[in-house]
Amino acid sequence: MSAFAAAMDALVADPNIGAAASYRAGGTGPPVSLRLVRSAPDRLGDAFGTSVIQASDVLTVAIAALPAVNAGDTFTLGTDLLTVTHAERDAAGIAWRVFCRR
Repeated sequence: MSAFAAAMDALVADPNIGAAASYRAGGTGPPVSLRLVRSAPDRLGDAFGTSVIQASDVLTVAIAALPAVNAGDTFTLGTDLLTVTHAERDAAGIAWRVFCRR
């Protein structure tokens, strides 16, 4: 295990940073329980020439815990259901950065 993979494991295990989630491939597959890091940065968008702040959800998921993530997959965190819009691997190949809509 690399130092980056060990750091990812430590982050998701930390109760102050990591969160328990349930993943479903295609939104209907069998649930897979895992831990991840959730962030919800506001994004600035444009609508009819007016700036609009949009809430977004970005999940960081260890590739070791979830080898594939596709658009349309879902994550459930507590009462929130998040649908994947797209996912990308980090440069080290340790984690997915998963972009979701609520």
